[in-house]
Amino acid sequence: MSDKVSVIIPCYNAARHVAETLESVRRQTSGNIEVIVVDDGSTDDSARIVEGFGGLDLVLVRQANRGQSAALNVGLAHATGDYIQYLDADDLIDPDKIAIQLARLRQAPRCVASSCWGRFYRRPADARFEIETVSCDLDSLDWLVESRADGLEMMFPALWLVPVAIARAAGPWREDLTLNNDAEYFTRVLLAADRVLYCEHARCRYRSGVPGSMSGRKTPAHWISQEKVIELCQQRVLARDDGERARRGFSLSWQRLAHACYPYHRPLAERAMTRARALHPDIVLPGGGPAFLILSRLIGWRAARRLQVATGRP
Repeated sequence: MSDKVSVIIPCYNAARHVAETLESVRRQTSGNIEVIVVDDGSTDDSARIVEGFGGLDLVLVRQANRGQSAALNVGLAHATGDYIQYLDADDLIDPDKIAIQLARLRQAPRCVASSCWGRFYRRPADARFEIETVSCDLDSLDWLVESRADGLEMMFPALWLVPVAIARAAGPWREDLTLNNDAEYFTRVLLAADRVLYCEHARCRYRSGVPGSMSGRKTPAHWISQEKVIELCQQRVLARDDGERARRGFSLSWQRLAHACYPYHRPLAERAMTRARALHPDIVLPGGGPAFLILSRLIGWRAARRLQVATGRP
């Protein structure tokens, strides 16, 4: 059968959710799917749950703990499909997600397909799907610039379906990155493609609030990874488009990094603010309620952030 899809799932201590994730793959209406789960040295029952899961063409690869990026590279090395679907071990894809994206990509081999996504905390049915400025077909570079228009972007793995030729051209996941490694990887994927095809009715669900998740970690190593990710993405995007819109987006990204890592990593926060000022004069304040925004204007965002953290808000 043609149009084989390789679903690659890195797994580390995901016993609580991995069966639900695999069930979302088993329910896909596109039938020619292989699943490669890479157990990255889990110390819980993740591997046993995966081994006992039936109804899928599934391969379980076990390795000592080397990190998510290394697990993804191992999964990619085992993939035999024409398309790649990455999926974290706690996220979900709706039953026709892959089929809808395949229908568009068959006629556009130099493109990648994106989907609609919603965030949920407890029940998948609670996921809220919102239209974004990139919820349309766009040239790859336009997608990368527009997605960062407010300094933020969401490029989590389940969003995409990628022709394997484009995945190979983009190269492997960088194993020196931890926090936000998906933004760096999919920036390369999009730059290796001609266009992003948005599939409105293809849906994936992003689970938030998982204890111990990488996105919630606040350590020097993770902040340094985030700094490197923004630097690498900026280099690649501005090499193709050095216009004001792109420069402003990265300026806001640096400011948001500074806000997030202050006061936990003050030297990095100051480096990020210096990078931001070199790109564009627009200023963005840290997120918070009305009282926090007023305080930021009165005493400066750094002092306001110190008070914010002291009162228990990360």
